[in-house]
Amino acid sequence: MLVLALDTATPTLVAGVARWSAQAGAEVLAERAVPSGNRHAELLTPAIHGVLADAAVAMGDLDAVVTGLGPGPFTGLRVGVVTAVALADARRLPVVGVCSLDAIGSGERIVVTDARRKEIYWAAYDAAGARTDGPGVVRPEELGRRGRFVGDPAFAARLNADVTPAEVRTEELLRAAGPQLADPSSAGPLVPLYLRRPDATPPTAIKAVSQA
Repeated sequence: MLVLALDTATPTLVAGVARWSAQAGAEVLAERAVPSGNRHAELLTPAIHGVLADAAVAMGDLDAVVTGLGPGPFTGLRVGVVTAVALADARRLPVVGVCSLDAIGSGERIVVTDARRKEIYWAAYDAAGARTDGPGVVRPEELGRRGRFVGDPAFAARLNADVTPAEVRTEELLRAAGPQLADPSSAGPLVPLYLRRPDATPPTAIKAVSQA
């Protein structure tokens, strides 16, 4: 199975192409990790075309699409999920969504990424790599956990612990998506993990317009 993997949950956009099977797992053919900040919409499509060219495959060769569902910022997640759905729909391919934190690091760990507003997204995993808690959003000082931290080292001081640098990877996206790739009928709806309300909200009341 030839799979396109995407993630736009962090400031580094990831696009990858891999061959996957239930027996052998993922063989990554090409991957691009692009520092994107808030420019996901501008950079995602070129990254997809680039990684397909790097892997020497065409869009028509794909058998499935995997996308990270966050947690992450509203705009970035929307770009990635909508793109994955559009590509899958156009090619009539199955599309699988996974928690993006599941694709950062491996083994027993606590994953932490930047949630902005001086907060972190986090999730905890056991030795087998299964998520045991989270995802959640919290101030680093209030997390109250000990263990091997991986993710964004910028939060090491506030966590009072070392944080091993790690980012979303294609191989880990496919590992997390494995059960759903093996049985596409088990794939759930693509619901982005925002974990908080968007910054922009409609007004709760309409102000009357006074006339002079």
